[in-house]
Amino acid sequence: MKALRILVLMHSDLVPPEMPAHKGLLEIPEGGELAEKDRLETTWTTEYDVLRHLAAMGHKVKPLGVYSDLLKIREAIEAFKPHIVFNLLEEFDGEAVFDSNVVSYLELMRMAYTGCNPRGLMIARDKSLTKKILMYHRIKTPKFAVFPKNRRTKVPKNLRYPLIVKCLDEDASLGLSKASIVSSEEKLLERINYIHKKIGVDAIVEEFVEGREFYVGVLGNYRMELLPVWEVFYKKADNPEKEFYSRSAKWNDKYRQRKGIDSGKAVLTPELEKKCQEIAKRTYKSLGLNGYARIDVRMDADENIYVIEANPNPNIAIDDEFAESSFHENGWDYHKVLQKILNLGLNWNKEH
Repeated sequence: MKALRILVLMHSDLVPPEMPAHKGLLEIPEGGELAEKDRLETTWTTEYDVLRHLAAMGHKVKPLGVYSDLLKIREAIEAFKPHIVFNLLEEFDGEAVFDSNVVSYLELMRMAYTGCNPRGLMIARDKSLTKKILMYHRIKTPKFAVFPKNRRTKVPKNLRYPLIVKCLDEDASLGLSKASIVSSEEKLLERINYIHKKIGVDAIVEEFVEGREFYVGVLGNYRMELLPVWEVFYKKADNPEKEFYSRSAKWNDKYRQRKGIDSGKAVLTPELEKKCQEIAKRTYKSLGLNGYARIDVRMDADENIYVIEANPNPNIAIDDEFAESSFHENGWDYHKVLQKILNLGLNWNKEH
């Protein structure tokens, strides 16, 4: 494996302080690993895992924290001359929708990068546009309506309750809680107003699919590798089919323990697993994604499978669903996952 110069791009607040650098290059002190508990309690778990393991693989790694200065990226590229930029940025200048613009900037510089292309990022970021494209390709997705800020809210009559209210173009389950599921117009209008006023973004409302929730990891540019179907379990919930991966379900340890939330390989018939993977593959291709992504789906009691979201450049910490599912059955380890992501980024410019 050839040693690469890798510039790792991340939010300025997420550069791990425990990882010193010498002349801008990452140094791993002897015995410098964080304890597992301490690692998980940080906000920069993914950044820590990626930096540490890229360095352990023998690559020359330079972390770069960015908030709103593109010149900082240009200067780092000119000085370090990386073979590739490992892109962990999920926003720019405080705006999630600007993440695709940073990747466009890298393309203008003719710089290889990991993860999804700018058009794919832009399309997947807009949940409404994603759903319209999926419907065109006859891929099941829940019926929906968009409610922009600063406009009169008129509820369509063709939506069936219960409904779930989300941010139109934010991720990481921002704004998702138990109150997001509504069963009346009064509660629907309250939640839409919350998204508009409290979070300050447009809202999207969709029919809530009661059932099981699955994730399917996909890697590839034009040829794809499909990871095993991963399921979120609610082992202590009274009605697990009514649960969903809210912000508390992801990040609140007490809530997770109370609901018995865990994830693992989905127990499905070979036919259903293949169906989930095929839907994920079609979704990936329809949205023009590349690099790597996680496709979120739900399956109702009649085994109808609906695409909920497409997530290019998902979290890839060692214990996130994407990485965990890649270890299962494939014989991969974390280094192999990172190397595959690097290889896809290096080959993207050659392939398109």
